Amino acid sequence: MYEFLAEVFKLLLSWILGTLVGMEREQAHKPVGIRTLSLVALGSTFVTIVALKSFPGDIARVLSGLITGIGFLGAGAVIAKGKDIMGLTTAASIWAMAIVGIGIGMGEFLLSSIFAALIYFILIEGKITKKK
Repeated sequence: MYEFLAEVFKLLLSWILGTLVGMEREQAHKPVGIRTLSLVALGSTFVTIVALKSFPGDIARVLSGLITGIGFLGAGAVIAKGKDIMGLTTAASIWAMAIVGIGIGMGEFLLSSIFAALIYFILIEGKITKKK
């Protein structure tokens, strides 16, 4: 029963952190927001939990595939218009939130939370410095 509750806690924490970072993206009127970043964090956490249970000796291969797959998702957010490239921060946000989800799935709650907070503040800082 304890293991189940720990897994539910992992899923809830990844959902909360994905939602918080996603809220910042929505407030910045970006195409990727709460739903996307919550799903990325939550999905990454779930895959990590299942991989740890199903393939405990081969977790690196599962995580490698997950990180690569998220890279393709992020690549879809990048748009090139002539010499201008848009969406790189959005793609990086998707990738970084997947890493948060993996960390939570591995049981690194505090470190993952700090990482998510840093992501949030980097995104906020970018808005502040652009206004100056």
